[in-house]
Amino acid sequence: MAAIFTVIFALLMFQSSSPVTALNINYYDHTCPRLETTVTNAVKEAMKNDKTVPAALLRMHFHDCFIRGCDGSVLLNSKGKKTAEKDGPPNISLHAFYVIDNAKKAVEALCPGVVSCADILALAARDAVALSGGPPWDVPKGRKDGRISKATDTRQLPAPTFNISQLQQSFSQRGLSMEDLVALSGGHTLGFSHCSSFQNRIHNFNAILDIDPSMNPSFAASLRSVCPAHNKVKSAGTSLDSSVTVFDNAYYKLLLQGKSIFSSDQALLTTPKTKALVSKFASSKTAFEKAFVQSMIKMSSITGGQEIRLDCRVVN
Repeated sequence: MAAIFTVIFALLMFQSSSPVTALNINYYDHTCPRLETTVTNAVKEAMKNDKTVPAALLRMHFHDCFIRGCDGSVLLNSKGKKTAEKDGPPNISLHAFYVIDNAKKAVEALCPGVVSCADILALAARDAVALSGGPPWDVPKGRKDGRISKATDTRQLPAPTFNISQLQQSFSQRGLSMEDLVALSGGHTLGFSHCSSFQNRIHNFNAILDIDPSMNPSFAASLRSVCPAHNKVKSAGTSLDSSVTVFDNAYYKLLLQGKSIFSSDQALLTTPKTKALVSKFASSKTAFEKAFVQSMIKMSSITGGQEIRLDCRVVN
Protein backbone atom coordinates (compact mmCIF):
# COMPACT_ATOMS: atom_id res chain seq x y z
CA MET A 1 0.00 0.00 0.00
CA ALA A 2 2.82 2.36 0.96
CA ALA A 3 4.62 1.53 -2.28
CA ILE A 4 1.47 2.29 -4.33
CA PHE A 5 1.04 5.61 -2.51
CA THR A 6 4.67 6.47 -3.22
CA VAL A 7 4.22 5.81 -6.95
CA ILE A 8 0.99 7.88 -7.10
CA PHE A 9 2.64 10.73 -5.18
CA ALA A 10 5.64 10.66 -7.53
CA LEU A 11 3.33 10.81 -10.57
CA LEU A 12 1.40 13.74 -9.12
CA MET A 13 4.64 15.58 -8.39
CA PHE A 14 5.84 14.97 -11.96
CA GLN A 15 2.58 16.24 -13.43
CA SER A 16 2.52 19.36 -11.25
CA SER A 17 6.08 20.27 -12.20
CA SER A 18 5.54 19.72 -15.93
CA PRO A 19 5.01 22.82 -18.09
CA VAL A 20 1.46 23.68 -19.15
CA THR A 21 2.41 22.98 -22.75
CA ALA A 22 5.12 20.42 -23.54
CA LEU A 23 6.87 21.73 -26.64
CA ASN A 24 8.35 19.33 -29.15
CA ILE A 25 10.36 19.80 -32.34
CA ASN A 26 8.29 17.05 -34.01
CA TYR A 27 4.92 18.28 -32.73
CA TYR A 28 3.30 18.68 -36.19
CA ASP A 29 5.17 15.96 -38.07
CA HIS A 30 2.00 13.95 -38.65
CA THR A 31 -0.74 16.57 -38.34
CA CYS A 32 0.87 19.27 -40.55
CA PRO A 33 4.09 18.01 -42.17
CA ARG A 34 4.42 20.96 -44.59
CA LEU A 35 4.08 23.60 -41.86
CA GLU A 36 7.66 24.86 -41.76
CA THR A 37 8.17 25.24 -45.51
CA THR A 38 4.81 27.02 -45.74
CA VAL A 39 5.78 29.59 -43.10
CA THR A 40 9.26 30.02 -44.62
CA ASN A 41 7.73 30.71 -48.04
CA ALA A 42 5.46 33.39 -46.56
CA VAL A 43 8.44 35.12 -44.94
CA LYS A 44 10.53 34.86 -48.12
CA GLU A 45 7.71 36.34 -50.19
CA ALA A 46 7.31 39.30 -47.83
CA MET A 47 11.07 39.94 -47.79
CA LYS A 48 11.08 40.37 -51.57
CA ASN A 49 9.13 43.61 -51.20
CA ASP A 50 10.16 44.83 -47.74
CA LYS A 51 13.64 44.52 -46.25
CA THR A 52 12.35 45.50 -42.79
CA VAL A 53 10.25 42.33 -42.42
CA PRO A 54 12.90 40.21 -40.60
CA ALA A 55 13.50 42.85 -37.91
CA ALA A 56 9.75 43.32 -37.51
CA LEU A 57 9.04 39.61 -37.05
CA LEU A 58 11.89 39.10 -34.57
CA ARG A 59 10.74 42.07 -32.48
CA MET A 60 7.11 40.94 -32.67
CA HIS A 61 7.99 37.50 -31.30
CA PHE A 62 10.06 39.00 -28.48
CA HIS A 63 7.24 41.36 -27.50
CA ASP A 64 4.77 38.47 -27.62
CA CYS A 65 6.83 36.22 -25.34
CA PHE A 66 7.50 38.87 -22.71
CA ILE A 67 3.77 39.31 -21.99
CA ARG A 68 1.89 36.22 -20.75
CA GLY A 69 4.31 33.96 -22.61
CA CYS A 70 4.55 33.18 -26.33
CA ASP A 71 0.82 32.93 -26.94
CA GLY A 72 0.23 35.09 -30.02
CA SER A 73 -1.57 37.73 -27.92
CA VAL A 74 0.44 40.48 -29.65
CA LEU A 75 -1.41 39.60 -32.87
CA LEU A 76 -4.92 40.26 -31.52
CA ASN A 77 -6.81 43.35 -32.66
CA SER A 78 -8.28 45.88 -30.24
CA LYS A 79 -12.05 45.56 -29.90
CA GLY A 80 -14.26 48.43 -28.81
CA LYS A 81 -12.89 49.91 -25.60
CA LYS A 82 -10.62 46.91 -25.06
CA THR A 83 -7.23 48.09 -26.33
CA ALA A 84 -4.97 45.18 -27.27
CA GLU A 85 -1.18 44.80 -26.82
CA LYS A 86 -0.43 45.83 -30.39
CA ASP A 87 -1.87 49.29 -29.65
CA GLY A 88 0.10 49.80 -26.42
CA PRO A 89 2.79 52.55 -26.65
CA PRO A 90 5.84 50.23 -27.04
CA ASN A 91 4.06 48.25 -29.77
CA ILE A 92 2.63 51.00 -31.96
CA SER A 93 5.66 50.75 -34.25
CA LEU A 94 5.30 46.97 -34.68
CA HIS A 95 4.46 46.03 -38.26
CA ALA A 96 4.40 43.15 -40.78
CA PHE A 97 1.43 41.47 -39.10
CA TYR A 98 0.27 40.62 -42.63
CA VAL A 99 3.14 38.12 -42.91
CA ILE A 100 1.68 36.06 -40.07
CA ASP A 101 -1.81 36.45 -41.58
CA ASN A 102 -0.58 35.15 -44.93
CA ALA A 103 1.29 32.25 -43.35
CA LYS A 104 -1.73 31.33 -41.21
CA LYS A 105 -4.03 31.39 -44.24
CA ALA A 106 -1.71 29.09 -46.16
CA VAL A 107 -1.30 26.74 -43.18
CA GLU A 108 -5.08 26.62 -42.59
CA ALA A 109 -5.56 25.56 -46.22
CA LEU A 110 -3.28 22.59 -45.58
CA CYS A 111 -4.11 21.71 -41.96
CA PRO A 112 -7.34 23.36 -40.74
CA GLY A 113 -7.52 24.15 -37.04
CA VAL A 114 -4.24 22.43 -36.16
CA VAL A 115 -1.46 25.03 -35.87
CA SER A 116 -1.46 27.91 -33.41
CA CYS A 117 -0.70 31.50 -34.40
CA ALA A 118 1.91 31.51 -31.62
CA ASP A 119 3.80 28.65 -33.29
CA ILE A 120 3.61 30.37 -36.68
CA LEU A 121 5.10 33.53 -35.15
CA ALA A 122 7.90 31.54 -33.47
CA LEU A 123 8.74 29.87 -36.78
CA ALA A 124 8.57 33.17 -38.67
CA ALA A 125 10.99 34.78 -36.20
CA ARG A 126 13.44 31.91 -36.73
CA ASP A 127 13.10 32.29 -40.50
CA ALA A 128 13.62 36.04 -40.19
CA VAL A 129 17.02 35.39 -38.60
CA ALA A 130 18.05 32.51 -40.88
CA LEU A 131 17.04 34.31 -44.08
CA SER A 132 19.07 37.35 -42.98
CA GLY A 133 22.30 35.35 -42.79
CA GLY A 134 21.89 34.24 -39.18
CA PRO A 135 21.81 30.73 -37.75
CA PRO A 136 18.91 28.31 -38.34
CA TRP A 137 17.54 26.19 -35.50
CA ASP A 138 14.84 23.63 -34.79
CA VAL A 139 11.89 25.38 -33.16
CA PRO A 140 10.11 23.38 -30.43
CA LYS A 141 6.38 23.57 -31.21
CA GLY A 142 3.04 23.02 -29.51
CA ARG A 143 2.22 26.50 -28.19
CA LYS A 144 -1.40 27.48 -27.73
CA ASP A 145 -2.90 30.90 -28.45
CA GLY A 146 -3.94 33.20 -25.63
CA ARG A 147 -7.30 34.93 -25.29
CA ILE A 148 -6.15 37.97 -23.31
CA SER A 149 -4.41 40.98 -24.86
CA LYS A 150 -4.21 44.26 -22.93
CA ALA A 151 -2.37 47.40 -23.96
CA THR A 152 -1.66 48.14 -20.28
CA ASP A 153 0.42 44.93 -20.08
CA THR A 154 2.96 46.42 -22.49
CA ARG A 155 4.33 48.37 -19.52
CA GLN A 156 6.03 45.08 -18.61
CA LEU A 157 8.25 45.17 -21.71
CA PRO A 158 11.89 46.13 -21.09
CA ALA A 159 12.33 49.73 -22.22
CA PRO A 160 15.23 51.14 -24.28
CA THR A 161 15.94 53.49 -21.35
CA PHE A 162 16.44 50.65 -18.81
CA ASN A 163 19.62 50.35 -16.77
CA ILE A 164 21.27 47.00 -16.04
CA SER A 165 19.38 46.29 -12.80
CA GLN A 166 16.04 46.99 -14.49
CA LEU A 167 16.99 44.74 -17.39
CA GLN A 168 18.13 41.96 -15.07
CA GLN A 169 14.87 42.13 -13.12
CA SER A 170 12.77 42.07 -16.29
CA PHE A 171 14.58 39.04 -17.70
CA SER A 172 14.85 37.11 -14.41
CA GLN A 173 11.08 37.44 -13.89
CA ARG A 174 10.73 35.39 -17.07
CA GLY A 175 13.33 32.80 -16.11
CA LEU A 176 15.99 34.35 -18.34
CA SER A 177 19.59 34.90 -17.23
CA MET A 178 22.13 37.68 -17.75
CA GLU A 179 23.64 35.53 -20.52
CA ASP A 180 20.23 35.42 -22.20
CA LEU A 181 19.95 39.20 -21.84
CA VAL A 182 23.24 39.84 -23.63
CA ALA A 183 22.61 37.22 -26.33
CA LEU A 184 19.05 38.34 -27.08
CA SER A 185 20.13 42.00 -27.18
CA GLY A 186 22.08 40.94 -30.26
CA GLY A 187 18.75 40.89 -32.06
CA HIS A 188 19.37 44.63 -32.39
CA THR A 189 21.65 43.72 -35.28
CA LEU A 190 18.45 43.94 -37.33
CA GLY A 191 16.19 46.93 -37.39
CA PHE A 192 15.58 50.63 -37.01
CA SER A 193 14.80 52.97 -34.12
CA HIS A 194 12.80 56.17 -34.09
CA CYS A 195 14.34 59.20 -32.39
CA SER A 196 12.03 58.99 -29.37
CA SER A 197 13.72 55.78 -28.17
CA PHE A 198 17.18 57.33 -27.81
CA GLN A 199 16.43 61.05 -27.49
CA ASN A 200 17.41 60.81 -23.80
CA ARG A 201 21.04 60.11 -24.75
CA ILE A 202 21.60 62.96 -27.21
CA HIS A 203 19.63 65.87 -25.72
CA ASN A 204 19.48 67.00 -22.06
CA PHE A 205 21.19 63.84 -20.83
CA ASN A 206 21.44 65.28 -17.32
CA ALA A 207 21.63 68.61 -15.49
CA ILE A 208 25.24 69.12 -16.59
CA LEU A 209 25.69 67.27 -19.87
CA ASP A 210 23.66 67.44 -23.06
CA ILE A 211 25.04 64.18 -24.47
CA ASP A 212 25.61 60.81 -22.79
CA PRO A 213 29.41 60.79 -22.19
CA SER A 214 29.58 57.06 -22.91
CA MET A 215 28.71 57.77 -26.56
CA ASN A 216 31.33 58.27 -29.25
CA PRO A 217 31.22 62.09 -29.81
CA SER A 218 31.10 61.96 -33.61
CA PHE A 219 28.47 59.23 -33.49
CA ALA A 220 26.38 61.33 -31.08
CA ALA A 221 26.73 64.31 -33.42
CA SER A 222 25.47 62.26 -36.37
CA LEU A 223 22.44 61.16 -34.33
CA ARG A 224 21.73 64.75 -33.29
CA SER A 225 21.72 65.82 -36.95
CA VAL A 226 19.08 63.17 -37.71
CA CYS A 227 17.14 63.79 -34.49
CA PRO A 228 17.26 67.49 -33.51
CA ALA A 229 16.02 68.51 -30.06
CA HIS A 230 12.54 69.43 -31.26
CA ASN A 231 12.24 66.82 -33.98
CA LYS A 232 8.82 66.80 -35.64
CA VAL A 233 9.50 64.19 -38.32
CA LYS A 234 7.74 61.04 -37.10
CA SER A 235 9.73 58.75 -39.39
CA ALA A 236 13.12 60.13 -38.31
CA GLY A 237 15.56 57.71 -36.73
CA THR A 238 18.50 55.44 -37.42
CA SER A 239 19.42 51.81 -38.06
CA LEU A 240 20.45 49.79 -35.01
CA ASP A 241 23.78 48.77 -36.48
CA SER A 242 25.89 49.29 -39.60
CA SER A 243 24.55 46.20 -41.42
CA VAL A 244 20.86 46.66 -40.76
CA THR A 245 19.51 43.82 -42.93
CA VAL A 246 22.23 41.27 -42.08
CA PHE A 247 22.16 39.17 -38.92
CA ASP A 248 25.74 39.37 -37.65
CA ASN A 249 27.74 40.45 -34.58
CA ALA A 250 28.35 44.05 -35.69
CA TYR A 251 26.04 45.24 -32.89
CA TYR A 252 28.55 44.11 -30.24
CA LYS A 253 31.52 45.60 -32.07
CA LEU A 254 29.79 48.98 -32.29
CA LEU A 255 28.75 48.77 -28.65
CA LEU A 256 32.41 48.52 -27.60
CA GLN A 257 33.15 51.59 -29.75
CA GLY A 258 30.57 53.75 -27.97
CA LYS A 259 28.21 53.54 -30.93
CA SER A 260 25.17 51.88 -29.37
CA ILE A 261 21.71 53.40 -29.84
CA PHE A 262 19.80 52.68 -26.63
CA SER A 263 20.60 53.22 -22.97
CA SER A 264 19.73 49.54 -22.53
CA ASP A 265 22.49 48.65 -25.00
CA GLN A 266 25.08 50.76 -23.20
CA ALA A 267 23.93 49.19 -19.92
CA LEU A 268 25.46 45.88 -21.03
CA LEU A 269 28.90 47.41 -20.47
CA THR A 270 28.21 48.41 -16.87
CA THR A 271 28.87 45.06 -15.16
CA PRO A 272 31.99 42.89 -15.58
CA LYS A 273 29.92 39.81 -16.46
CA THR A 274 27.82 41.39 -19.19
CA LYS A 275 30.76 43.38 -20.58
CA ALA A 276 32.80 40.18 -20.87
CA LEU A 277 29.97 38.58 -22.86
CA VAL A 278 29.74 41.61 -25.15
CA SER A 279 33.49 41.32 -25.82
CA LYS A 280 33.17 37.58 -26.43
CA PHE A 281 30.35 38.02 -28.94
CA ALA A 282 32.11 40.95 -30.63
CA SER A 283 35.18 38.80 -31.27
CA SER A 284 33.33 35.61 -32.26
CA LYS A 285 30.27 35.49 -34.48
CA THR A 286 30.12 31.74 -33.85
CA ALA A 287 29.96 32.20 -30.08
CA PHE A 288 27.21 34.81 -30.49
CA GLU A 289 25.13 32.65 -32.81
CA LYS A 290 25.36 29.64 -30.49
CA ALA A 291 24.30 31.71 -27.48
CA PHE A 292 21.54 33.47 -29.43
CA VAL A 293 19.98 30.20 -30.57
CA GLN A 294 20.02 28.76 -27.04
CA SER A 295 18.46 31.92 -25.59
CA MET A 296 15.82 32.16 -28.34
CA ILE A 297 14.72 28.58 -27.72
CA LYS A 298 14.62 29.29 -23.99
CA MET A 299 12.62 32.52 -24.39
CA SER A 300 10.21 31.09 -26.94
CA SER A 301 9.46 28.17 -24.63
CA ILE A 302 7.64 30.46 -22.17
CA THR A 303 4.07 29.34 -22.85
CA GLY A 304 0.65 30.37 -21.65
CA GLY A 305 -2.12 29.98 -24.25
CA GLN A 306 -5.28 27.87 -24.27
CA GLU A 307 -6.60 27.51 -27.83
CA ILE A 308 -5.84 27.30 -31.54
CA ARG A 309 -7.10 30.51 -33.14
CA LEU A 310 -8.53 30.21 -36.61
CA ASP A 311 -7.88 33.91 -37.24
CA CYS A 312 -4.71 35.28 -35.61
CA ARG A 313 -6.33 38.68 -35.10
CA VAL A 314 -9.51 37.53 -33.33
CA VAL A 315 -10.31 35.28 -30.36
CA ASN A 316 -12.37 32.26 -31.44
